[in-house]
Amino acid sequence: MTDLPLLSRSALDRAEELRADEDALRAGWAGAAVLRVTRRGQVRLDGTDLLLEPAAELGAEPVPGAVFLGRRDGRHLWAVRVAALTGELGDLRLIGHRLGDSSAGLLTTAVAVLNWHDSAGFSALDGAPTTPTLSGWSRHSTSTGHEEFPRTDPAVICLVHDGADRVLLARGPHWPERRFSVLAGFVEAGEALETCVIREIAEEVGITVRDVRYLGSQPWPFPRSVMIGFSAVGDPEAPLVFADGEIVEAHWFGRDEVRAALAAGDWASDSDARLLVPGSVSIARGMLEAWAKA
Repeated sequence: MTDLPLLSRSALDRAEELRADEDALRAGWAGAAVLRVTRRGQVRLDGTDLLLEPAAELGAEPVPGAVFLGRRDGRHLWAVRVAALTGELGDLRLIGHRLGDSSAGLLTTAVAVLNWHDSAGFSALDGAPTTPTLSGWSRHSTSTGHEEFPRTDPAVICLVHDGADRVLLARGPHWPERRFSVLAGFVEAGEALETCVIREIAEEVGITVRDVRYLGSQPWPFPRSVMIGFSAVGDPEAPLVFADGEIVEAHWFGRDEVRAALAAGDWASDSDARLLVPGSVSIARGMLEAWAKA
């Protein structure tokens, strides 16, 4: 990786020390700002940035379900889930590349924590309803008081190359033709990251890789993952076998072809080339850009 992945940028002061300080949060609420987020992850935009609205419009003190995100220029920032929004809208996938570091960190965190709340209404331990606590950074079981925290699921994403000028890219069963990316998969319980890379690639395309090397990481709150990037070397002469149904097509592409695809844009490009690659908000593109420049 030559550049920090876009969603890994964050100049947000999370002010973790304030999450349990109810007096400080109430005092800061009057001048606080709120980011409203729909279940589809859409937010209001103010030109090229997020539209933050006065928190006091929601009530005199922090409202139930609001998540404290931190501070910016001394101002408290919160996020709330809403059913719908009007005006100019965007979501993280579409506008992430347009945001500055602070706003990128703000929206990524808001989407990740609100997505967790959507699925954490009942305790995984005892099945009882849970209620938000710690200004949105935990939930307590109403039966036992057991505390649960926002969940993040680790996933590996690996650029497989031949050690020279070819890279292996694949297409999932629900992707339109010509849209390819690097291989990825979730880490299993009790599994090291490097072991997961080897297992997932073997399961998805049937080849054994070596020289697994860490590249970087990126939060991916869809709904609540962190993508951990690696590179690995594979044999382009080994047969590709799509055993687990997660891949329907894969090919070894040359460096020049990848460079042309990057120059053409992303999956939304109107290029008629046989290869289209992910957009800049994905760590996959940063991995491909770094490899293409080598």
